[in-house]
Amino acid sequence: MNGADLLVRCLEAEDVEYVFGLPGEELEDVLFALRDSSIRFVPTRHEQGAAFMADVYGRLTGEAGVCLATLGPGATNLLTGVADAHLDKSPLVAITGQGGLERLHQESHQALDVVHTFEAVVKWNTQLNDTEIINESVRKAFKLAEYEKPGATHLEIPEDVAATAVDAEPLPHRNKVRRPDPDAESIERAADLLGDADRPIVLAGNGAVRTHASERLREFVERTGVPVIGTYMGKGAVSDRSDQSLMTLDSGPNDEAAGAIEEADCVVAVGYDIAEHDPKRWNPDRSKTVIHLDHEPAEVYEHYNPEVEVVADISMGLRRLTDAVDDVWTTWCTDAHDVVLTDARRKPDPDEPFSVRRTLPILREAMADDDVLISDVGSHKMAIARHFPVYEPNTCIISNGLASMGIAVPGGVAADLAVDSNVVVATGDGGFLMNAAELETATRLDCGFTVIVFNDDDYGLISEKQREHTGEAFGTRLSNPDFAAFAESFGVSASRPTSWTELADALVAAVESDEMRLVEIALD
Repeated sequence: MNGADLLVRCLEAEDVEYVFGLPGEELEDVLFALRDSSIRFVPTRHEQGAAFMADVYGRLTGEAGVCLATLGPGATNLLTGVADAHLDKSPLVAITGQGGLERLHQESHQALDVVHTFEAVVKWNTQLNDTEIINESVRKAFKLAEYEKPGATHLEIPEDVAATAVDAEPLPHRNKVRRPDPDAESIERAADLLGDADRPIVLAGNGAVRTHASERLREFVERTGVPVIGTYMGKGAVSDRSDQSLMTLDSGPNDEAAGAIEEADCVVAVGYDIAEHDPKRWNPDRSKTVIHLDHEPAEVYEHYNPEVEVVADISMGLRRLTDAVDDVWTTWCTDAHDVVLTDARRKPDPDEPFSVRRTLPILREAMADDDVLISDVGSHKMAIARHFPVYEPNTCIISNGLASMGIAVPGGVAADLAVDSNVVVATGDGGFLMNAAELETATRLDCGFTVIVFNDDDYGLISEKQREHTGEAFGTRLSNPDFAAFAESFGVSASRPTSWTELADALVAAVESDEMRLVEIALD
């Protein structure tokens, strides 16, 4: 057995099913070790696509997704997807090859200091410069990647280490480290603060979904009547069918949800990361009582300075808080709830031009509650985040930490492998073409998901912001191929509806199909 064999045996011990990546000369021993293992190596068309696949796979399963790239340009191409996982708190282990140790002390072909390059976007990384440290390093990489708050880790294996004989065994996989129960004093203080509030509200963040705390959060809001507003990555923590749901921050035709949190005098932040949504926007004058409930202490921030921090397992913290609170509030923002949900569900009039906003009720109707929607980044993401009702946790995947364009199509590949439900990806023309080559990966793997391309021949979100600031836009216009013909060249069935009726029929047929489908929606 050599170092590469041990590395792959360690991956097997971590129950890794897929490794997404590109081959490279320095990875030869690793690739042949994967060939002889129980793990499926998925060659992708770009390293960024591989990293996004590992990112979304980790977010959907809670187990670290694994991506693989060679040295130099392979590693730097991987970087964006690794950074996305880092800021979105998605468990991911990146593995990169490297030249032999004997040439790394000098300038060398394709050689970069990858370990230091990755330091800013991972929780931990190291070079496997000795076969004797491989088993410990792999176990540490997975433990840290999956430990709350999860994120990315990175291992670099030089080609000579991969080829060196070794006699060692993988370390046994252990259960994830669990946070202790909350301390009674913090729960009592939080309950007292809530009891003094007239207009409390829950702000559900990424952690409320990521830690499987939705069941306890739903019990809390049903028991107390406290309304819930979510971040973009907290969608589905409480079902948008609930009377307590205000969907997400900035939802509603006149930002009723934002108005509700503005009126609130007490905010219970559950699994909230300030990277998701700047607290200055919902607590501008720092007048709100804030209760922080999370696995980690709150970030130090002038506009997010909680009166009490319940640092514990989120589900158990919610359970203890539910038991400690005696008050029941009549939902004080029912009007906002009704306006937000009515607007989100309104279907378009027959003569309305195509828009993302009015497509969403039709798409929601075509999808089951547990089907998964993955949004790319762009103006369509804002509409989906604010106006697409979500009924189950982890069924609407939005990148809002790094918020990188290009995640949707590779994310669809990962989701199709990770879940049994139907998968839909929504992207703009800009984000789609960044990783559209992964359609070939999808068809090679016999995936069956739906790609919706909103086409406005523009980097639309940037245009919108420029016009808001200056009244005009520059540097955003694009030209595009025939997307239907492009998809069909990969063997993907495609359609370009011209009416709302045709669009509704196309979405139902696509979502229910077991085949790859692309639906292009031309925006006016």
